[in-house]
Amino acid sequence: MNSSHYHYIIFICRALNSMFSLLQLYGEYREQLGNLARREAARLLTERQWRKRKGEGSTSSGRKGLVTKMGEDWIFLVLLGLTMALVSWTMDYASAKSLQVYKWIHVELKGNVPLQYLAWVTYPMILVMFASLFCHLVSPQAIGSGIPELKTILRGVVLKEYLTLKAFIAKVIGLTAGLGSGMPVGKEGPFVHIASICAAVLSRFMSIFSGVYENGNHNQDLLVCACAVGVATCFAAPVGGVLFSIEVTSTYFAVRNYWRGYFAATFSAFIFRVLSVWNKDAVTITALFKTNFRMDFPFDLQELPAFAIIGISCGFLGAFFVYLNRQVVLFMRRPTALTRFLTKHRLIYPGAVTLIISTFTFPPGFGQFMAGELMPRECINSLFDNFTWTKLSGSPLPPGLGRAVAWLHPEVSVFVILLLFFIMKFWMSAVSTTMPIPSGAFMPVFILVSPVLYCPPTVGKYVYLQWWSKYLISLIK
Repeated sequence: MNSSHYHYIIFICRALNSMFSLLQLYGEYREQLGNLARREAARLLTERQWRKRKGEGSTSSGRKGLVTKMGEDWIFLVLLGLTMALVSWTMDYASAKSLQVYKWIHVELKGNVPLQYLAWVTYPMILVMFASLFCHLVSPQAIGSGIPELKTILRGVVLKEYLTLKAFIAKVIGLTAGLGSGMPVGKEGPFVHIASICAAVLSRFMSIFSGVYENGNHNQDLLVCACAVGVATCFAAPVGGVLFSIEVTSTYFAVRNYWRGYFAATFSAFIFRVLSVWNKDAVTITALFKTNFRMDFPFDLQELPAFAIIGISCGFLGAFFVYLNRQVVLFMRRPTALTRFLTKHRLIYPGAVTLIISTFTFPPGFGQFMAGELMPRECINSLFDNFTWTKLSGSPLPPGLGRAVAWLHPEVSVFVILLLFFIMKFWMSAVSTTMPIPSGAFMPVFILVSPVLYCPPTVGKYVYLQWWSKYLISLIK
């Protein structure tokens, strides 16, 4: 083999070696690329599945959180409304039965005036002093209205023991005893406090299932709803309850609380009136105080100035009522020997106030000139009666008048009775709200306004019948 053949064979071997090397490199590169592609595809698939699962999880968790949050709020508001409706109806029922017993004792002792007087003053004194003592022993925070303290809490100040179960028990029992005594005390303010306590207790219970109820801001929103529920269960007025909750939180009211307030207030007012129908206190669901206005012609335009005058007069009278109540409170806070004695002996002041008021309202005595035998709710209902008292005043009373007999006296004009009723109830209400028991001022003031509203149309009708009609007849003749 010559040298040329030798070089040719070496070249072919090197070429084959190079080709084998290239094929080997290409095969290795192709295998690495395939593995890389498979690994990348697996990674992308895994990432896509993870993102999909995460998206579904976040969506489902978001929906679950939304449904849970909304559902818990709905459940909370339903429980709050139901609880407050039951509490309000139970308190009204118990206080009404207590007042029935009070009047039954008075009727059974008819003919024995000393025993009548003794029973008339002793019964409310026992209930009022029991309410004062019970609140003092169980929870002194239950004394009074509770609205000022609630306003303070809603502004961020922490007041201890004001939203506890002990305060709830003391407030409910003390208020029931106070209302059952027949004293001029209201329930709106205490009921706002009771509803707030229910909201706070339910929040602590619901925090077991969800941590959102441990949030202070959320709990304050629920307290605002409780204000609306408290008013709604007193007067079956959900719109008035929400407006009152806005008034209480006048510095800041979150828009998100509107639906909570309206829902809870409407539900509680509905259940409250349904319970009255169930107990046969009402035939169907109606207003708490029914009126007899004509729907086709409710009022005349000439009456608008009279309405304006009544509104202005009531504004001044309300300011004077607040002033009088404040003076009584300031007098009780002065460091005198009398106030120190009354502070040391806590039952003397409520007992003395109850004794004085009961003495003035004793029906065979001075009470016959101010409808003293009527209880607070009866006063309002009788003033809504749809007939003219001036036709019956000063004449023998016909039978079948019912509770309206208390406003009529054969020797005294009905206007004198209304005036005495207003004057006496004015200072009685201002003093009664200072007793150390759960009490409010709205219902007593509402009773005070009733004769003020009743007098102008009665006077107008009396003037028309006595003078103006006779003058017109004389002109015609």
